[in-house]
Amino acid sequence: MSWRSERIWIELITGSRKTSNFCWAFILFLGSLGFLLVGTSSYLGDRDVFLWIAGLFISSYLWCTIFWNVGSGYDRFDRKEGIVCVFRWGFPGKNRRIFLRLLMKDIQSIRIAVKEDIYARRILVLYMEIRGQGAIPLTRTDDNLTPREIEQKAAELAYFLRVPIEVF
Repeated sequence: MSWRSERIWIELITGSRKTSNFCWAFILFLGSLGFLLVGTSSYLGDRDVFLWIAGLFISSYLWCTIFWNVGSGYDRFDRKEGIVCVFRWGFPGKNRRIFLRLLMKDIQSIRIAVKEDIYARRILVLYMEIRGQGAIPLTRTDDNLTPREIEQKAAELAYFLRVPIEVF
């Protein structure tokens, strides 16, 4: 989801509150309860009790990331002020709020990179190359955007920022 005008572009980033995370957290919780029942119903079920504890910890982790909405935020490109703001929510603690403020004149390019996952699928990721600071990812690897959507987004953003596009 995004909002654009002539001078400002705001791109909202979804975090961990996705349907797949809800499903996995629920399935893991139910599975861990199953291992608890099996482990407690048998006297020799130490392994099942361990699986219950492991499943409970993993599902608790997923529920916490969903509750805290880790990874959500926004990208704000302001041509009027010449500033780019990148904001993300992190885990609770010292770095809960991740906020980067960059000058538009420091943006070298918009980069499209091809990555491969463990299943040998090619994933396109959009980066913003910053002079002296490296690359900042603008899309997630699990966004599942088509190559056409990534190209269109990169072209529109590069045109808005008046920077070139690089493909790696």
